[in-house]
Order: sequence, then structure tokens, then C-alpha cells
Amino acid sequence: MKNQFPRAKRCQRIAPFHVMSLVRQAAELAEQGMDVIHLGIGEPDFPTPQEIVLAGQDALAAGRTRYTSALGLDELRQAIAQYYQQRLNVVVPWQHIALTPGGSGALQLALAALVGPGDGVLVTDPGYPCNRHFVELVSAEPQPLIRHHDKDWAITLKEVQAAWRSNTRGLILASPDNPTGSVLERQELAAIAQWVKSQSGFVIVDEIYQGLSVQAPWSALSIDDGIIVINSFSKYFGMTGWRLGWLVTPAHMIEDVERMAQNFFLAPATVSQHAALAAFTPQVQQELEMRQTELLERREYLMQELPSLGWHITGSPEGAFYLYVHIGKTVSDSFSFCEQLLAATGVALTPGIDFGQHHNAHEFVRIAYTVPLPRLREAVARIQHFLESK
Repeated sequence: MKNQFPRAKRCQRIAPFHVMSLVRQAAELAEQGMDVIHLGIGEPDFPTPQEIVLAGQDALAAGRTRYTSALGLDELRQAIAQYYQQRLNVVVPWQHIALTPGGSGALQLALAALVGPGDGVLVTDPGYPCNRHFVELVSAEPQPLIRHHDKDWAITLKEVQAAWRSNTRGLILASPDNPTGSVLERQELAAIAQWVKSQSGFVIVDEIYQGLSVQAPWSALSIDDGIIVINSFSKYFGMTGWRLGWLVTPAHMIEDVERMAQNFFLAPATVSQHAALAAFTPQVQQELEMRQTELLERREYLMQELPSLGWHITGSPEGAFYLYVHIGKTVSDSFSFCEQLLAATGVALTPGIDFGQHHNAHEFVRIAYTVPLPRLREAVARIQHFLESK
């Protein structure tokens, strides 16, 4: 007789990534010989810059494989602080920076230090789905901050106030945003931060896609140094598999974060930290800017071509590498549509149901422009042929 262990209640509340089912299907089709174009997963197609790879190899060869401190290498924390000052014109004390196992580790540490059972945290809908699940992980309550595509997905103080409940402790925002590509409006974020502070609450801003924007990048820390910022080496720096991020906290919070990090993670990956030191060299920065230029060319192509399919690009996608597209005029179930499209054409998209429940998510898809322009052209041609054949 099998031993049946009890399941935590959160297992029923934490939903799967629907896109991962499509990823498995795409892998099976590729094994069968189909040419699959991946526009679903949020991972840049560019490899990690060679200088970063070489720095990691040098660290391995030198035997730099032991634990660092829980907050990470001081040298890398100082390099990040210098990056804030030189690139973003923000002074951040390096002692307020904690290196973490990816941006996900940063958000887990922040929430663990801020909330617990009975507390509520506002999370955007649509928004990155793991955010609400990270709130569940610390036994707090994710509370929807509903956005509207007919209002360009804007997040306003008025909406935050309307969503705030008696047990709400704070909120999680992102700029640029996944899945919509939206960038927060400075004055609105300043008003939100000021009001939340008056409620003795916190604001976390996910800046993982910082640097991947149409306009010059900026940080929420330029508005209020009491804002908690999450960032990562994954997206802009092209280091997804290295699993290294960072967290910027107010002075009074860093001791709690360090204690959490000591217990939950011990330390970030040592080799990844040594490799990341090369991310701030002039050669790598120049390469990253060239990559951003190419991403903007891909964005421009899709912005021009997708409307010809009868699809509506929602909001003002000014950052990241996503377009959140309303296809409700032609499709009533985006997940089923994504399955059919993949099977028929080999084009993989992400259904909107991964990003929330309160915005007619079944009428949306997210398109990640993480393949070269010739492949994007081929993908659009395949989609058009599929729609015309239905």
C-alpha cells in the first residue's frame, strides 16, 4: 500500500505554467522533424557574451567554487552600485544590495522579510504569474490589481487605492512589464509610492527587463529610495541559466534579508558571481546595446505586421521583448488556439491565461520576439496562412 502524504493547501492554489505544456508539445514536434519557431518562452536567443563565459571559466580554473557571503561578493555588489550611478544616475549604497539566486530568489527573500499569514499583497493582472505564487509561498494572500487594455494597461494611484484592503501590506509592480511590455509612468509611480508609504506599506518594483526599452532606462530608485527593487542578470545581460539576480533594499531591511538568505540559500552561485563581474566591461556593454538595437528592429516589424492578421497590439509596449496581443476577434480560446497553431504550423506562442484571470485572458496571447527577423517573418506568414485556412 502506497504511503499517501498530505499535500499543502498551496499545492491546489499554485497553478502550472500553461506554456510549459506547449513547450513539451513543441519539443515532441521538433523531434518528429517539424521546424518549430519559438515565440513563447521569455528567454533571449542571444548567447551569454563571450567575455562573461570566459570570466566564469577563469573562476573555475582558479578554484573559486566555495561559498561567498550570503549577500554575495562585495566586489560585484560594488560594481552594481557603480552601474546604477553611471548608467541610471542613481546613488545606491552597495551595502544595500543583496545578490540572489536569480530574480526569483530576490523576490522570495523580499517577501519572506515583509509578509506572512494573514497579510495581503497586490499583484497585477495581467502580470508575471509567479508573483502571486511567491506570495502564496510565504502563506500570504495575493490580491489582484486589475489592469485594463483599453486604458493601455496603466497602473494608477486610483486603482491601487481601490484594490487596497484592510490587510494589504504592499504591492508588486514591474517596469518594463511582462507580459505587456509596459513601462511605469514616473509621476504615477511617485504618487503610488507616496500613498503606500502613508499606509505603512511597501512597494516592490521588478526591473528585470531594465535596459530593454525604447526610451533610456531608468530605475524606480530615482523616485524614492524606500522602494524595493528586484533585478537580474538574466534578460538584459543574457545570463538566464546562470541564475543570478539582485535585490536593493532600504537600509533598515538589509539585515533581515541577509538572515533570510543565510538560511534559505546560503549564498548565490559563486561561479556565476565571478562571471557577472565581466558584465560591466565596456566590451560587454557595447555588445548588449547592439543586441537591444536588434530587439527594437524585431519589435518594429511585429508592430507593423500583426495588425494585418486582425490582431490588436494592446497598451504601449515600450520595453522587455514582448507584445501582448488581443486576438479575441478571431479566437475565443487562446490556449486551444495556441495548441492548434503549434500543431499545424510549428509556431509556439504563450496563451494569456498564464498571466491572470480578470482581463479576459482567454482572448490574449503573448508574443516574445526572441528569434531573428527572418524567423519572425516566417512565423507571421505561417500564422496568416493558418488563419486564412480556418
